Amino acid sequence: MKTLRIALALVVLAAVAVAQTAAAGPAENTKEQEEKASGSKLHVYFNWAKVRLDEMDAALALWEGKTAELKADARAKAESALADMRARRDAFRETIKKETEVSEADWNRAKAALESDWKAFEASAQKYIDDTGAQVEQQKAAFRARADAQRKAWQEAIGKFEDDASKVTAENKAKADAAIKQMKADAEAAKSKLEKLKIASAESQSAYEKALKETREAFDRANQAARDAFAK
Repeated sequence: MKTLRIALALVVLAAVAVAQTAAAGPAENTKEQEEKASGSKLHVYFNWAKVRLDEMDAALALWEGKTAELKADARAKAESALADMRARRDAFRETIKKETEVSEADWNRAKAALESDWKAFEASAQKYIDDTGAQVEQQKAAFRARADAQRKAWQEAIGKFEDDASKVTAENKAKADAAIKQMKADAEAAKSKLEKLKIASAESQSAYEKALKETREAFDRANQAARDAFAK
């Protein structure tokens, strides 16, 4: 009789445990999904900023190495333009650091400042080219450095979304995988466009700028599409 009572008690306890697990499971899964969706939302802002910061770093690294080759008058102008570019780059980087762990609304507010610094950096970069009379080969070298920075940004962004996709529910996995597949295709298309200019015998600075702008915007669209897929 005592054995029977113990057996019945164990059955009841097991049933309660199952019920508690079933009740807690969906809530925990929902919370995890919400956290993952939130992370994916913020990826799009961070990736938008990161690709531009990487281009800034790449261009600065190249031109800083070329300054010593310039004549005295051109060198002074170059150093002035480089100083302004560094200031814009540093401000851009500091804003990213401040916004890394904040909300989507905070990122939206910060983006205006980031866009202002980005445009100012581009203006200073053009001033460097104009004031120093940068030759075609130097313009092409800067383009290659920026193109490589973009390629790495694509790879890093895809890696982040792939990590998120490995943690979503089975129901959302197909959407996430489809978005990443499309992002990879867009990355290949961008890479192909830039590679063609890399090997071209001669192109204008405006052609380089146009290609980088188009592939940068393609990167932004791909990021947003992936973010939207994870948010569904």
